[in-house]
Amino acid sequence: MLKGKHILLGITGSIAAYKAAVLARALVKEGAEVKVIMTEMAKEFITPLTMATVSKNPILVEFYNPENGDWNSHIKLGMWADLFLIAPASANTIAKMATGVADNLLLTTYLSARCPVAIAPAMDVDMFLHEITQSNIETLRKRGVWVIEPAAGELASGLEGKGRMEEPEVITEYVKALLSGKRGERSFEGTEVLITAGPTIEKLDPVRYISNFSSGKMGYAIAEEFAVRGASVTLVSGPVNIRTLNPGIKVIKVTSASEMFEKTHEEYKKGVSIAVLAAAVADFTPHTGSDTKIKRGSGNLVMELKPTGDIAASLGKIKNKNTLHIGFALETDNEEDNAKAKLISKNFDAVILNSLSDEGAGFAYDTNKITIIGSDGTTLAFPLKHKREAASDIVDYVEKLFVC
Repeated sequence: MLKGKHILLGITGSIAAYKAAVLARALVKEGAEVKVIMTEMAKEFITPLTMATVSKNPILVEFYNPENGDWNSHIKLGMWADLFLIAPASANTIAKMATGVADNLLLTTYLSARCPVAIAPAMDVDMFLHEITQSNIETLRKRGVWVIEPAAGELASGLEGKGRMEEPEVITEYVKALLSGKRGERSFEGTEVLITAGPTIEKLDPVRYISNFSSGKMGYAIAEEFAVRGASVTLVSGPVNIRTLNPGIKVIKVTSASEMFEKTHEEYKKGVSIAVLAAAVADFTPHTGSDTKIKRGSGNLVMELKPTGDIAASLGKIKNKNTLHIGFALETDNEEDNAKAKLISKNFDAVILNSLSDEGAGFAYDTNKITIIGSDGTTLAFPLKHKREAASDIVDYVEKLFVC
């Protein structure tokens, strides 16, 4: 899909630089010609020889070759490229890009580039969340730089949080979408999208609760994908260990199924064009909770549960013909039959089916294997992919429905 495309890959000083080799190889495999610019600090993390081998081109670091005086023209590089991708992009380089500092070949090339520019930030969580870094990133966004949001997880420091450079396969898919116009055209500009994500917690007593294993990763990935394509996203989220800083996403945090029901309906009634109901909402909640800790007894404990409000079904009853509803079905048996039944009973335009019987799919994983079943009878099955890639597939499908 990238055949004939020229991609300039910038590498800055970050432990995530090791991923740049995999990224360069993936881009070359897709047919792109890749040239690499490295900062001096980047060479401390990955060697120019490695990057020259995988990119199949000499590596550029200095303004000129001290051996023969050959000039590495940042002007020509910026004109050659169809995309300037900086991955990883350190906090230092992001700050310099935002303020116009041009003290190395990578930065002077950025200032003279006529092509789209994308960055994949990589740094420790506190550096990423610092208001200065966030301000710099927002400045770059406003100037048209595409930001490939970092992932959350374990960082080199040993801390947990957002700051890991996205995986090379996800960045590759992003580049393909950007150069094909999916992201560049911002196809959902001005569109209001409502998304639910994560689990709910149903309190038993002050200590214990009923919940499920949902991480919220799929719902958050879908929210990011819609926002990247220009949508104004409202994300009603159960308790998750994910934080999005995308300015196109408004996050409303809830805990219980009743809170999610209330907030989702409240936002829906404000007017939305698309609703994606990805949350794993508890079907039951305790009929009567306890204000004090329930003590262990000598016998069995019997607790009565009552049904929670069905968010998808209730929204389906008030849905109008101009609003798209996309649902999810996580199944363990009779997967397709159950998903199709849900498609009808909830008044969905499409349902995203995934099965716990598929290795690497479902709760907690970074990957998912989905099948999209449309109300028009179409069925599209996809292989196991990273959830960010699966989100792109889902939004591609929704985009086609929305245009039609």
